[in-house]
Amino acid sequence: MYKPATKLGIITLAIMIAVAASACKNNGGSGPGADNTVAATVNGKSIMMSEVEKLIKQQAQGQQAQMSPLQLAQARMQVLESLIQREVLYQRAQKENLLPGEEEVTTVINSQMQQSGMTGEEFEKQLKQQDMTREALREEARRDIAIRKLQEKYNGKITISDREVEDYYNNNRSQFVSARGVALGAIIVDPADNSAQGIQNDAKSEPDAKLKIDNIYQQLKSGADFATVARARSEDLDSLRRGGDIGFFSEEQLKQTGFPKELTDQFMGSMQVGQSTEPKQVANKWYIFKLEERRLQNENLTLESPNVRQQITQALVKAQQDILNAALLVVAMNEAKVNNNLASNMLNTPSNLGLRPANRDSVPAATPSGAATPAAAATPKPATPVASATATPAVKATPKK
Repeated sequence: MYKPATKLGIITLAIMIAVAASACKNNGGSGPGADNTVAATVNGKSIMMSEVEKLIKQQAQGQQAQMSPLQLAQARMQVLESLIQREVLYQRAQKENLLPGEEEVTTVINSQMQQSGMTGEEFEKQLKQQDMTREALREEARRDIAIRKLQEKYNGKITISDREVEDYYNNNRSQFVSARGVALGAIIVDPADNSAQGIQNDAKSEPDAKLKIDNIYQQLKSGADFATVARARSEDLDSLRRGGDIGFFSEEQLKQTGFPKELTDQFMGSMQVGQSTEPKQVANKWYIFKLEERRLQNENLTLESPNVRQQITQALVKAQQDILNAALLVVAMNEAKVNNNLASNMLNTPSNLGLRPANRDSVPAATPSGAATPAAAATPKPATPVASATATPAVKATPKK
């Protein structure tokens, strides 16, 4: 089971870069093959079709040519809807005088760059790879901060009583078990090409991956801090962003997922907490694991156990935040004047669902009926999802002892 991770209201630098690369708003779509079509307007502010196309390209990771016309139409509608919601919330924040100052934008970008482990040179290289400017990045950071402030304005009114915490615990006692297992850190090197995900100094072959993981191991043996090295060199985004922390796993979970038995025995046996393994190859990737914590027996937790009340309170707050954020979006959408031109065009030309690629050179071939298509390309996730309402909080009872 993964330990609960702190979720910031602002997206990470890597995502900021990916989104901002497509968000040069109202620039006329300059460049070869650019699309000047207005996909939608929000209170008169245009969202260009070129923005939609760029986000689809990024999320499909180069496989958009394999998407069927139906998949492409669905993806366009989903991405455009997320952009509309983002613009509506940003304009609402602007109306309520919640826009950040330039110094605040700078602070957030610098903080995110530091958390990503990028050097200044790597940061500039990433910007260049995404074909974007610092100004575009700052604009997206400004929007993220403004939307977060808007949500916090209403979320700040949430209060959780002791009675609510106790009721949740009494109704969900089976969730509160400290399982026999381990908390792990991991530095991961993948011989596949991960540069599109923003991975720096990415190993792109098996020899390169083996050389890199051996070099990392020597760094750790020389006394380098595990979390610092993970942020700088891991090729897994979660591991990189969280300083190697990949969470808590019960012994049973490790067995069920096919984790190597010799590693499980090592973690649960002679290995000391704080120690790291030698490089291990698991499922074609190279790993160095760090044993962060070990629990040798199951234990039923009470409300007085460390962190239980805090976890329940946080989960209940998160559930209410999701509901309030969803309500805020509904109200903001109702008050905004939105024209979705893409949807109108689809209704007007149902024979092809209004499809017209921004770049004719990238027209995807229609997939024959019944043909298989890549699952990853079928339903790209929205660029900036809005938290959905949650009926009951999912509390992960895995406090450290």
